[in-house]
Parts: sequence; C-alpha cells; structure tokens
Amino acid sequence: MYQLTARDIRRRNRFCVLQAVYAADGHTSRQEIAQATGLSFATVGNMIAELLDVGVLAELGYDAPGIGRPRARLAINPVRGTLLGVDIAETSVHFDLFDLAMSVLRSVEIPVDPAATRPDDVAELIIRGIGELTAGDADRVLGIGLSVPGLVEPEGGVSVFSPYWHWHNVPLKELLERRLPHPLYLDNPLKASTAAQLWFGAGRDVDDLIVVTLRAGVGIGVVIDGMLYRGVTNSAGEWGHTNLVLDGRACSCGRNGCVEAYVSAPGIVQTLRELAPSSPLISGDDARTIAAIAAAAARGDSVALEVIDKTGQYLGVAVANLVNLFNPRTMVFGDLVANHLGTPLLEVTRRVAAHHAMSDPFDAVTLQLCTLRHNPASLGAATFALEGFLADRETFGSIAARRALRASST
Repeated sequence: MYQLTARDIRRRNRFCVLQAVYAADGHTSRQEIAQATGLSFATVGNMIAELLDVGVLAELGYDAPGIGRPRARLAINPVRGTLLGVDIAETSVHFDLFDLAMSVLRSVEIPVDPAATRPDDVAELIIRGIGELTAGDADRVLGIGLSVPGLVEPEGGVSVFSPYWHWHNVPLKELLERRLPHPLYLDNPLKASTAAQLWFGAGRDVDDLIVVTLRAGVGIGVVIDGMLYRGVTNSAGEWGHTNLVLDGRACSCGRNGCVEAYVSAPGIVQTLRELAPSSPLISGDDARTIAAIAAAAARGDSVALEVIDKTGQYLGVAVANLVNLFNPRTMVFGDLVANHLGTPLLEVTRRVAAHHAMSDPFDAVTLQLCTLRHNPASLGAATFALEGFLADRETFGSIAARRALRASST
C-alpha cells in the first residue's frame, strides 16, 4: 500500500484549508477553518501562513472587538493570478479564464470542424482559444487544465482513447507544451466535473458521491470517503459503456446496448427518430434537438414527453445499478442533457430507480441536478490547475524552508 509522505500530508492539509475558505463564500477565520476541517489549530495556522506567503489568501481585517482576542478574517486573493479551464467536447472547445476566487473573467467557444479532428487540428484550436483569452496578461496564468473526452492518462497528458475522433495514445500535453509556457493538467470530463463538485458543489457536504455527466458521451465520477476514485488505469467511471440492453443499439465504442446509446444526446435523438421519424423537433445538431425536446415538453407535446419518459426509464435502471453498487449519499446529474431536460427527466429517473434499486440504499441517496454556476468540465479542469499550483514543490517548498529558517533563528 502507498504510504503518504510528510509532503503528501502537508499538501492534503493545504487543500483542506483552502477548500474551507472557498466554502465560506466570502471570508472566514482560522478558528472556523479548524472547526470545518477537523485539523488542529496549529496545523491550520501553518497552512494559512504558507497560503498568505504566496498570496493565495489575504487578511481583510479583524472581527469587531468583543470578549477574547479579535479574529482575523481571511479570504481568497482573487488577483493573485488566473487559471484557465478548457472543455474539449466533440463539437466545440469551450474556454473559461478564472480569477483565483474562481469567478469567470472571460470565455470563448470555438466549434470543432468535423473534418478537422486530427490531434494537430485540435491542438491548434486549443492554442488559438488560449491565446484569445490570455492576450495581454499571459504572465498571470498559474496553470491550464484541459478536459479531454475519452480515456486519459493524466500523468503524461496522453489521450489514450477517444471514440469520437478515433484517437489512440495521442500525446496531447506534449503537443501543447511546445507552444505554451504554462503548466498543463489533463483529464477527462468525468473526473473534471467531479473535481468541480468536490471543491465547489455537492461534494463539499458529503463523502460518498456520484457525479453523472450526460452529454454526447456519458459517464460518472465516483467519490468514496471524500476522495476521487480513479481505478488502476484512470478509467473508473466509464459507466456509459456498461451494458443496458442485450443486443441493443450500436454504441460509439463499437459495442452494442451500452447506457450511452440510450441516455446520451445522440441516444435521445435516436429515441425521437424511432418514435417520430419526421418530427419537426429533429435538426442536424443534437444539442439543438435536445433543447427543442425540452421546449416542446414544456408545452405539453406528447412526443417530446414520451421521449423524456423513455429516456428516464433507461436512465432509472442504469442509476439503480449505481445505487446498488456504490451506496452513495448523493448523485448529481449535470451537463447538456440534464441542463435541458432537468426536472422532468429526473422525476422519471427517480421513480424507475426506486423500483429497481434495493430499498435501503435508495432511501439513503439524494438525486439532484447540478447547481454549479459555471460549465462543470471547464471549472473542474481549472481546479486541476489550482491543485497543481498548490502542490508545486518549488513554490511551497521554498516557503516552508524560509519559515523553518526564521523559526530556528528566533
């Protein structure tokens, strides 16, 4: 079993302290952070001293005088630097530039030409979007996180397999590093969306969580005891490619009957085509079709309501399997499909899942829609960059060394 080093423990404590400051949504104190994290007051004090030294935190002043010593109020220093989150999807690349308080400063979205999806083509789009967002202040960028569809090996920044573009073992990080001076952090949308929930969403309040991503591809992020579960090859969460219907529809992965073939955006459009081949809701773009289904359902359109009902039945069975397997406290549904079909889809899903799941695990779980203000994949990608900055040995190692030297000389 892997043994945590003192540096690992220090980094984890640094994460915990900063997460508590973000969760305070404004400002907080050392005492409140110690209470929220369960860390000792001395440990919290040391972590805050480091974060103040590198400018991540700022002291805003003190509580009004009362009984006892006044408490210094702490907050994120938003102008310390910027973080860039890149959501590389099948049809577009979305870019968000965040300040350190994780507020979006600027955004841009560039469509992906279906005829130009070679690694060099996509790398060129990424370079272009980053250049547009960081023009004039590129030196303030602390790191760039990229959410890449499919299987990703994050350590080397390799796209192991992308079924949409038929990529195999593409060294995307290496391609980008040649032209970008900033630290790069890569993973897939499932892990990115889950990181966003851990830092800024439902994962703040629960230790056992499943984040369901429903877009052109579908999958889950799994949090167990407060930690993102990756599996041996970082492929944990490929729930979209588990079997739902024997000898069912063809899936993008080359198999048949996968969850993704029924509850993804293309899968839902296929359900609509099967129910009403000449429906005016069908367009040449899956996202527009999903939006049209949602609008029509709100008007009471019977075909749209039937599409949502059928999709909810498929999703409910697949969700019941997750409830039985993982026994989570919370399941969060997000991205394109959940954003558009929302509550009507979740209501059917909940009803069907209750029928198929074991009663005790289902009674213990809460099913909810994502409430994050920003694109979960780009926010989570930027969070990877934040984590990378907080784990930087050179920055925080030198701070710790200087503080130890000062302590020994007093």
